[in-house]
Amino acid sequence: MFTLPQKESRAPTTSPGPASTQDLGSSCDNGPERECSRKPDQKLYGVGDPTATFSSGSSYLSFRGSIIKWFWDSAEEGYRTYHLDEYDEDKNPSGIVNLGTSENKLCFDLLSWRLSQSDMLRVEPSLLQYPDWRGHLFLREEVARFLSFYCKSPVPLKPENVVVLNGCASLFSALATVLCEVGEAFLIPTPYYGAITQHVYLYGNVRLVYVYLDSEVTGTDTRPFQLTVEKLEMALQGAHSEGVKVKGLILINPQNPLGDIYLPGELQEYLGFAERHKLHVIVDEVYMLSVFEESAAYSSALGLERLPDPQRTHVMWATSKDFGMSGLRFGTLYTENQDVAIAVASLCRYHGLSGLVQYQMAQLLRDRDWINQVYLPENHARLKAAHTYVSEELRALRIPFLSRGAGFFIWADLRQYLSEGTFEEEMLLWRRFLDNKVLLSSGKAFGCKEPGWFRFVFSDKAHRLCLGMQRVRQVLEGKSQVAEDPPSSQTQEPAASTGRLVVNLWPEDLVATTGLGVPRLRETDCG
Repeated sequence: MFTLPQKESRAPTTSPGPASTQDLGSSCDNGPERECSRKPDQKLYGVGDPTATFSSGSSYLSFRGSIIKWFWDSAEEGYRTYHLDEYDEDKNPSGIVNLGTSENKLCFDLLSWRLSQSDMLRVEPSLLQYPDWRGHLFLREEVARFLSFYCKSPVPLKPENVVVLNGCASLFSALATVLCEVGEAFLIPTPYYGAITQHVYLYGNVRLVYVYLDSEVTGTDTRPFQLTVEKLEMALQGAHSEGVKVKGLILINPQNPLGDIYLPGELQEYLGFAERHKLHVIVDEVYMLSVFEESAAYSSALGLERLPDPQRTHVMWATSKDFGMSGLRFGTLYTENQDVAIAVASLCRYHGLSGLVQYQMAQLLRDRDWINQVYLPENHARLKAAHTYVSEELRALRIPFLSRGAGFFIWADLRQYLSEGTFEEEMLLWRRFLDNKVLLSSGKAFGCKEPGWFRFVFSDKAHRLCLGMQRVRQVLEGKSQVAEDPPSSQTQEPAASTGRLVVNLWPEDLVATTGLGVPRLRETDCG
């Protein structure tokens, strides 16, 4: 198994504010274990204005084109900077370590072996010609079987309800365009995956109405950042009072960036709310198979015994997260509404997949033995080990965080490092991390109303996690300097795999073994 070190807990030598070693919650007990140092404000909702800070455009572009370019210039700054100075242990050891982009980089050995097998290599005329824009029938049939099995649907899902596109970003864009008029909106609980703002706005000119959630547990809430129907109702009423027409609700399950998993009863309540108000519901289940804690049971919307409004419920999934293939671009929509399916399929001529990729995806999804016996167990074990390592690092820094057992990220509370508790300070801290060559994602990028929250992505190889967390520590302890990785000869990459589980151990001079047989870093640290 791919193992990561667990470092001895130790307090930081300096601390700019009060701290706690306790998590805000755990995968078993979702209750808070400490009071938040600042009371969250009482904002219940917000109507998004994606272009509020847009000033001027280019004389070479239309106004719409200038807005699109402005999104790239403003929202992608950290990601662009990373790609200009990407860490490489041999070629660029002082480059930026990316703990900000949610990608699974733990299982390339398994995936490269499976994708290079002879059954993946096939060329025939139909694969080189224009397909049915919904996707080749053989792929849609396989997707229906795959989702029926892993979503535990009460009845077999139908291939005629499947549409295939090149990723969930395209799905969000297509659904926003076909479901909403210009200027209409979707409700979305915050914090949320911030790129959805662009996905629904750039083509469809659709806005988001934020359902603000609090870190403080109050009233009938049982966990931080809990979504309730009451909060949805208040946000919907607030939007209507401002003249904004809401056409739908977006749910992310498991949630990004919180890692929360909605219980079946909660899903039914949210869908029931939408049915009462005749709202469409887009359910993004892209982390469906990335639940790595056994105690964290996952329930898909497609697994519910009854959908309150099947004609307005649209579920999306992709291989980008669960199969670590964010660069391959495969996503799928399941909807019983044929008007929606056909309208989205009409846009697939701009967002389709090649026939060769469709064939590969069908072969992958039908290999249930490899998925269940090799890939998922090993992927979950590696995710859990990586999550454990970063969790221990955060505890050593006395940083509170949410621990949920799903997804690739930890939602961490760095408010103790903001003296005034403002978003301006949050951005300054984000830049300090970037200047010290570690990329994180700040809470404002996720629409969080409380300044000081950051998302830490842990689904990466051990040496990069170790180096990234060392650089985080340097910033928070006021000792910013660019740490470099140890020589590459000290680390061992996985041996060529034959599809079996592989072991990738830390070098003996860097790790000690706990009584549980789990490696942890010695005081020699990363360098």
